[in-house]
Amino acid sequence: MEFERSIMKRSQSNASDTCPNVGPAQTDELLSDARYRAFMEEVADGFYETDLKGNFTFFNNAFCMIFGYERSEMLGRNFREFMDEKTAELAFESFNRIYRTGRDLVDIIWWITRKDGSRRILETSARLIFDKHGSKVGFRGISRDVTENYRARQSAIEAKKLAECQYEASRQAELRYRAFLEFIPDPVFVFNLDNTVSYLNPAFERVFGWTLAELEGKIIPFVPPERRAETRQGIERLLREKVVHGFETQRVTKDGRLLDIVLDGAVFYDENQRPAGQVVILRDVTQEKRIARVNHALFRIAEALYRFRRLDERLEFIARQVQDLLEVEGASVILLDEARKEFYFRVAAFEDSETGDKMKEVRFPADKGVAGEVYRTGKPLLVPDTSQSPHYFGAVDRKAGYNTRTMLDVPIQIQDRMIGVLCAVNKKAGAFDETDVELLSAVASIVALPVENARINEELKRSYEEVKSLNRAKDRVIHHLSHELKTPVSVLSASLGLLHRQAGAGNPTVGRILERAERNLQRILDMQYAIEDILREKDYTSHRMLSLILDASVDVIESFADEETGSEEAAEHIRRRIEDMFGPREAVSELIALDRFVAGQIEALRPRFAHRTCRVEVRIEPTEPVEIPAEVLEKIVEGLVRNAVENTPDEGLIEVTVRSGAQGPELEVKDYGVGITEENQQLIFENYFTSYEPMQYSSRRPYDFNAGGKGFDLLRMKIFSERYGFKLQMESERCVHLPDDGQTGPGSVDFCASCNSIADCMESGGTTMTVIFPGAEAEPEKNETNG
Repeated sequence: MEFERSIMKRSQSNASDTCPNVGPAQTDELLSDARYRAFMEEVADGFYETDLKGNFTFFNNAFCMIFGYERSEMLGRNFREFMDEKTAELAFESFNRIYRTGRDLVDIIWWITRKDGSRRILETSARLIFDKHGSKVGFRGISRDVTENYRARQSAIEAKKLAECQYEASRQAELRYRAFLEFIPDPVFVFNLDNTVSYLNPAFERVFGWTLAELEGKIIPFVPPERRAETRQGIERLLREKVVHGFETQRVTKDGRLLDIVLDGAVFYDENQRPAGQVVILRDVTQEKRIARVNHALFRIAEALYRFRRLDERLEFIARQVQDLLEVEGASVILLDEARKEFYFRVAAFEDSETGDKMKEVRFPADKGVAGEVYRTGKPLLVPDTSQSPHYFGAVDRKAGYNTRTMLDVPIQIQDRMIGVLCAVNKKAGAFDETDVELLSAVASIVALPVENARINEELKRSYEEVKSLNRAKDRVIHHLSHELKTPVSVLSASLGLLHRQAGAGNPTVGRILERAERNLQRILDMQYAIEDILREKDYTSHRMLSLILDASVDVIESFADEETGSEEAAEHIRRRIEDMFGPREAVSELIALDRFVAGQIEALRPRFAHRTCRVEVRIEPTEPVEIPAEVLEKIVEGLVRNAVENTPDEGLIEVTVRSGAQGPELEVKDYGVGITEENQQLIFENYFTSYEPMQYSSRRPYDFNAGGKGFDLLRMKIFSERYGFKLQMESERCVHLPDDGQTGPGSVDFCASCNSIADCMESGGTTMTVIFPGAEAEPEKNETNG
């Protein structure tokens, strides 16, 4: 504020010259003189005076023009009214400092708001005003509008800073780009317009093998001959279009490897916007493409494996795929014969099919050869030269008439067990490497389980055929024995009956022996009938033949019967005996009222267990009819009742219930007897229907307690249920006092040491057998209305 200082100095100097004896206090008074006020009005800078509170008391026209207000609008107003809060605080601090120190301030920067709302920048000075007594009465100063200068100066400063920043940014960018090029994993090179090299990044040196020192100013010799025409077209396209993306080609490394490359290039320019060269980025996609091919091949193998059901077809497919994937002369699947500890070529795919056929005839010990070493270690083995390998087993080549130079074997494993070896021999291009090891191992891991499954399936089929053959032979033997036994046993039974009537009548001991023998012969016949029902493959030749003989010779038989026995019913009796002896005719389903049928059967059976004191209570409800052969239903009812009686001690209870269930008519036989152990229940649920002692044989009479089941009744009922469409359910709880199968109990509640009453026995165990029949609607009876 040199101008402001000069004004102040001139004012004080003029006052002193006019009144030499006047001091500083009087100078302030003189300044109020009209002469000096007129002078102030003429200066270009704004002049102002304020009282100690900052209210304007005097100002010139220039000051009014700076603020954009009329003189009358500014007089008496406080400086704060023209400033924002922050500037007003700064101005107050400035005035306060002048007041406290008495020192003038210059170069104060104020931001003011003009009347029109625009913001201006003032450069201001200020000093104290004293009255004639030397007291501080206010402030005066000069203000200059420096907005444009300030902005120009700030612009210059900012321009300078921007230039410095741009320079620094350019320098940093250059460093970053160079660092980026040095760091980027893809090869980058820069060509001059003559296609000579001006720059190579380290990645180029690492991938292709040449250094910048070797190639700078030269053309890179990495274009394969077959790619030169394609490369020329690519350069022409780059110069024409200025940029190229995703150009697929191939390039050769310094050591002769051929790489698959994806190229991106662009033309760059000098400061005059003239082409200066080309920058090219190369991406090596050799491994990527190989992985893609491998993944596609593995997917194709995995997807196609299950189309081949037979083991040999599946193995043949695998060998052919390995042959193509690894580009080898031969591939084979060598399986392990664990029983003989030998390897054998189950499948061998060679370019010469005759070699493959010969390989399939070769077997060698599991501890020999490369395959033997793989079997021993469980790890892949790569043999780059068989002549130098201690594991090579030449006997295989000699037997097959083949020359194996290189080979790769990997294990075929399932969990912790090795089932064979996947083998590839004689790579066509180059040598086997770790990538081949990984690829063949991946194939082996994919095919291991399908191969084992196919092999197991093959063995199961072979075993199944053997079992079927044995079953057919067994059935023939059973049928033969069944028919062979039936006639002599029946004859023995009849003979024993005659002996019992004749010899046993007068001799009780002989009678008991004959009765026991007759009872057990009958048991054998019952077993034979049950077997026939189970097998279902009945031969009715004997029945039909005797029926025809009986029908044709009925008169003669009746005559013989009359002559021998004097009974007119002898012929019918003989007919029934033949029916019983040689089995029923083919069963035919019919509609049967279950409630009436069961009630009748129970009454018919009561005499058979009349010697027992256990109670059989019957609860019959009307039900819809069931469709089943009568003789089959008869066997079901008899079998259930007999099993219940034979497992219930005397004084015990058996409940027979017929009712309509949710799914159809139900027959339930519940006993409060010894029950069946949990183990035997599991056998029953697995369709091995047995009594509590399978095939137990006893000399006791039918329906005696613990008479001993033959093991056929429940099994026969299960067969019937599958044949005639009803359900068979069982719930059982073994007697808590007889937890083991071998414990039988005393046979009477009265003699049981564990039970004090019948109620105790009924709470200790028991079995419930339920037969659920499908409902069958009876045909409506005909009447006059419906005919």
